[in-house]
Amino acid sequence: MFRKLSIVAFAAALVAAPLPVLAQSKKDSVVMGMTLEPPGLDPTNAAAAAIAEVTLYNIYETLTKINEDGSTSPLLAESWTASPDLKTYTFKLRKGVKFHNGEAFDSAAVKFSFERNAAPTSTNKDKSLYQAFEKVETPDADTVVITVKYSEPNLPFLLGQAGGSIVEPKSAATNVTQPVGTGPYQLGGWAKGSSITLNKWADYRNASAIKLSKVTIRFISDPAAQAAALLSNDVDAFPRIATRVVAQFKSDPRFTVLIGGSRAKTIVAINHRKKPLDDVRVRRAILAAIDRKALIDGAVEGFGTPIGSFYTPGSLGYVDTTGINPYDPEKAKKLLTEAGVTTPLELSLKLPPPPYARQGGEIVAAQLAKVGIIARIENVEWAQWLSQVFAPNGPHNFDLTIVSHVEPFDLVKLTESDYYIGYNNEAFNALYKQIVSTPDEAGRAKLLGDAQRMLATDAVSAYLFQPQWPTVINKKLKGVWKEVPQFENDFSTWYWE
Repeated sequence: MFRKLSIVAFAAALVAAPLPVLAQSKKDSVVMGMTLEPPGLDPTNAAAAAIAEVTLYNIYETLTKINEDGSTSPLLAESWTASPDLKTYTFKLRKGVKFHNGEAFDSAAVKFSFERNAAPTSTNKDKSLYQAFEKVETPDADTVVITVKYSEPNLPFLLGQAGGSIVEPKSAATNVTQPVGTGPYQLGGWAKGSSITLNKWADYRNASAIKLSKVTIRFISDPAAQAAALLSNDVDAFPRIATRVVAQFKSDPRFTVLIGGSRAKTIVAINHRKKPLDDVRVRRAILAAIDRKALIDGAVEGFGTPIGSFYTPGSLGYVDTTGINPYDPEKAKKLLTEAGVTTPLELSLKLPPPPYARQGGEIVAAQLAKVGIIARIENVEWAQWLSQVFAPNGPHNFDLTIVSHVEPFDLVKLTESDYYIGYNNEAFNALYKQIVSTPDEAGRAKLLGDAQRMLATDAVSAYLFQPQWPTVINKKLKGVWKEVPQFENDFSTWYWE
């Protein structure tokens, strides 16, 4: 009798138990895949886009935030105003914000960050932008006034990029391995060569809005391994996954496939410092030997739009310059002869790890061989590519290389004398100064068209395509961006359904 009553009492207790006690809590962690491991965790001192993929808007924050649609909204700055000539911007800062180490965020931290970016020893990818600041004033703790040497209508957007991350002065020197920011996440751990873990920061100013308490980022460079990790549920999301594996996920009901646009430019960069590549006829021959459509189909399974200069469709003043250097193998041979080049001409082709570069390199080498140019492929790791090919004032030890430049509005790079391509054209530099000195949109758009035509005519690089970036995610995971205005993964918007 006693046993029977106990069972009845237990059943009654279950019925009476409130539903939240019995309900399973929502998943609050995620595992994301990334192709490349960042070389460090300070986005203000290196150009690798992988740094921003981990840290931007997660560990570090910027004055402004670049949204999925490419618009700009307040972040560490609550608001801003611009002078009519677009040379002076006044930013009102968010109050009560702290860094992960407990130090207060204020105008002094902004001034320190921007002046550090502009210093002669700076390796910030946007160094030229910060060197164009005539002055950074701090009338009070909550106000920053930036005066630029020229009109810059895009300044709020540019300050939302990774290079504009606001760092805490006392910890800035160690941010590469011990990052300190104001963002919703802190570094939990870094297993070099394997993964990075981010943990939600409990003291974040809006912690209740952050749904994921833990994010694990796994580094998987091999396309087949990327697909396998998703299929086995070892990874929940893979932004910018290798294009060759996308098709198998489109009909799988367990996944959502997002195809996003970009402002990126995938190019065959040509080193103008090397002979005979300093001869425009040789560079035009390289361009005439490359079939953009065949390369887009073969290297990225069609996920790209052909481009003819260092500028992309959808940007202000875009003009189609693909017709300036069309695919024409016979013309390529004639140009080499005119330049006095004896074939076969041997050139190095250094390829970083991304599949678009490795696959695209094989296709480019085959196309160049048909006109008498032998491209010797050298596969290098990302750190090697950055130090040997890209680094300012570095050895620039390459003839040709393939890379995707993911930052928008970066024509200024081609005016920098230490930029890895080595394009030094005073006419282009003068034109760029005219562009940034023209505040009205119509006038600037016309000049931007002139700049694109000049870059195409000078065959500065073999401009290939504007990529589309595919992302594959577990269908229950929401808030992942489809569009890619810049490389970032804003985990503050991610949540499980």
